[in-house]
Amino acid sequence: MSALSSAFLTLVLALAAVGGAGAQQLPGNKETVEIGLSTDTIAITSGFRGTDLTVFGALDNADPLIQRQGRYDIVVVLEGPARDFVVRRKDRFFGIWVNAESVSFQHIPASYSLASTRNLQDIASPKIFGQLSLGVNNIYYEPMPDGFGSSQSLKEFTKELPRLKLKQRLYNQRPGDVQFLSSTLFRATLSLPANVPVGKHVARAYLFRNGEFLRESATSLNIVKAGLEFRIYRAANQYSLLYGFFAVFLAVVTGWMGRLIFRKD
Repeated sequence: MSALSSAFLTLVLALAAVGGAGAQQLPGNKETVEIGLSTDTIAITSGFRGTDLTVFGALDNADPLIQRQGRYDIVVVLEGPARDFVVRRKDRFFGIWVNAESVSFQHIPASYSLASTRNLQDIASPKIFGQLSLGVNNIYYEPMPDGFGSSQSLKEFTKELPRLKLKQRLYNQRPGDVQFLSSTLFRATLSLPANVPVGKHVARAYLFRNGEFLRESATSLNIVKAGLEFRIYRAANQYSLLYGFFAVFLAVVTGWMGRLIFRKD
């Protein structure tokens, strides 16, 4: 058995064990869901071009009849750290594009990746997804109290924010990328773009049965910078004065060496 197969089997058994332990705490043998990640840390270097994150999960105390009918659905989401964002409109002013009206938002996920067993409209009603803030169009885009001019502007810019995030590939949805490997085990594939933000990300799995939301499970993922570029960046921030002196010294030495090498006798 390969190392990858062994790791996968270990993770699956661990999920099944956790799922069983969690089910004992719930009355009535109700369904529960547990998830685990293929890795809990992703290091970003200068050569990072994006990657896929695999989420493994286990469904416990499932109804056999509903399983055979395929009426269980899973939606898996990876939310990036909350950030503040400003959406601006550009207008022409004497032939030059300048920033005009803007709206400020707060506590918005910097990234958002979603995978599901089917299209969201086939899983549950829009009302349920709205209550759960589940899906790009259902995220609550909270405006700052004094961050907008009028309610009409707020409505317009609120629609524009997810469109911009989708264009930047920071938000994405992948229906059908949650697959059941057996009657109780499933796997989800989430897409992480090259510009994924660093920080703590939260992965959540939502369990649905016949269009009804049942349970939610969550775990975390850390995305960190690594490599020489990050060490230079950290040094520049932690020792800014020494870094400034070193930069000036390096520029002087480089200029002096260039003069020696390329001077004409």
